Formats: sequence, C-alpha cells, structure tokens
Amino acid sequence: MALATFWFILIAVLWAGFFVLEGFDLGVGMLHTAVARDEAGRRAALNTIGPLWDGNEVWLIVAAAAMFAAFPGWYATMFSSYYPALVVLLVGLIVRGVSFEFRGKVDSARWRSTWDVLLICGSLLVPLLLGIALGALLHGVPIDGSQEFTGDLGDIFSGYAVFAGITFVLLCLMHGATFITLRTTGDVRDRAAGLARPIALVTAPVLLAFLPWTHSTAGKGVLPNIPQLLAVMAVIAAAFLVVRGHDGRAFAATTAAVATTVLGLFVDLYPRLMVSTTNSAFDLTVHNSAAGEYALKVTSVVAIVFFPLVLAYQGWTYHVFRRRISADRFAHPVAE
Repeated sequence: MALATFWFILIAVLWAGFFVLEGFDLGVGMLHTAVARDEAGRRAALNTIGPLWDGNEVWLIVAAAAMFAAFPGWYATMFSSYYPALVVLLVGLIVRGVSFEFRGKVDSARWRSTWDVLLICGSLLVPLLLGIALGALLHGVPIDGSQEFTGDLGDIFSGYAVFAGITFVLLCLMHGATFITLRTTGDVRDRAAGLARPIALVTAPVLLAFLPWTHSTAGKGVLPNIPQLLAVMAVIAAAFLVVRGHDGRAFAATTAAVATTVLGLFVDLYPRLMVSTTNSAFDLTVHNSAAGEYALKVTSVVAIVFFPLVLAYQGWTYHVFRRRISADRFAHPVAE
C-alpha cells in the first residue's frame, strides 16, 4: 500500500498548498477595509490578489478531487457527513468570488460597502468551516462499520474542531496582513503592518494551545510533532519580523506557520483518514479506504506529470505580478 501512503502525503501537501496560497487571499478579503481609509486604498489591497485568487482556489478543487480518486470511501463518508456545512462553504466561496467582480460595477458607496461586507463574511466563512472540517477528521464523528455517518450536524462542531476553525481564521488573518504589507506601499502598507503585529501576538498563543491539543486529541501525548514545532517557531518568528519591519521574511514565516500547522494535523491523523467516535475499529484508514492498485497507479502517473506543470505556471504568475501596488494608482477611479 505504498501508493496509498503516497497519496495521503500528496493530499496533505495539497491542503497545505491551499491554505498557504488561498490563506493570504482570505486574509486580504477579511482585512481590505481595515487597512484602507478610502476606496483607493481598498482597491489597492484587493488588487494585490486580483490576478491570483481564482487560481489559488483551484488547490481546493484538486485536493477534493485527489481524495475522490485515491480514497473514494473517505470522500464519500466525509462529504456526506459535512454536507450542510459544505453547502454553507460553497455559498461563502460563491459570494466571495462574486464580490470581487461586482463591487466596482456601480459607482455607489453603498453598493461597494455592501459587497465589501459580503466579501469579508465569505472570506471568514471559508477558513472557519474548513478548519472545523479538518479538526473533525481528527476529533472524530459517529461512523459505523459500513463507513456510514450516523450522527447529525452538531457532531461536527466539537470544542476541538471549532477551536481549529478559529485557529485557521487567525492564521489567514496574519498571513493576509503580512501579504498586504509585502505587496503595497504608503499608508495601506503601514496600516497592514500595524494590524499584523497584534494579530500575530494573538495568533501565537492560540496556535501554542491548538498544537498540543491536536497531538493530545490524536492520542499521542501533548508534546508536538516536528511540523508542529516548526509551526510554533514560525509564528513566533513572524511576530518578531513584523515588528522589525522585515516584510519579505515575515511573509515567509507566516507561510511556514500555515503550511506546518496543516501538515502537523495530517501527521497526527495518519494512518487514519477519519476517526470514528462509535468504535475505533470503524476508523477510516489509508488501508481500508484506498482505491484499487491500478487506479492508484494511473492517478499517480497523472499527478507526477501535471503537478510540476501547475507549480511552474503558478510560479510564473506570481513572478509576473510581483510588484508592489500603490493606492495612488486608484486615486482617480476609471470605469471598470
């Protein structure tokens, strides 16, 4: 079952990639009104992610598709268990995407402020619900011997899962603040840096509580694993670097904090895919939920061929749109 383990690792990497790339998009969406005093500043903040956000969301689709291809049992049980929450998640994603496109279509402050509120709400819902979903995988939900979910929606919202959702919201806020600081100039950059400091100082203790709770929930004691230790070091470094004004290094630190937090959760989850609170014998694992050997071989070839191409394309996109953005560019609005 080496291929099944390979796909578990790849899925963990895809989820980490989604939160790293889409994480700062979500943070910008939540913070774009807080870092700007006027419409020009808001447009500058949003334009830092304008060419990137829709491409970054592809990572979520690919992660879900990989789960379906490699572990159909996991995909079926998880998506049927989380169905109501996933509907709300999709609404949040749709509202967020529509907000980017519609907020500038009418020259009205009320129109723009309405879409700004919807953008903030959508950007908040996504990391909150996905964090709860990932936390529930480890904490567990009622699953019977046929890999069927036997509980209700309330079973997903355990104390640990909700805390996981809050942790991911804070990580995205911190990640987004450092990204705006890195990609803008002038007052917008200064306000983002000013917000990044208190956000980092709040995120650090929350993460310090979340990581040992994760390890304990997995039944592995309270001492964190290696990715979790790296996450703690990264968030502390981010708080220090933000205060010192090292924009690029601070963003690199928040990137590392987000990635290692996600990977640490998956490390604690392995070899399980979804924990059953009914009976540990009913846990979904890498071994009892994997697709057939032939299917795994075919999908592995596809992944090995196309994954580097996707990385190369996204790397090129980020290189093209690497320049800082000034609010002065939007001081005299033009028709969109």
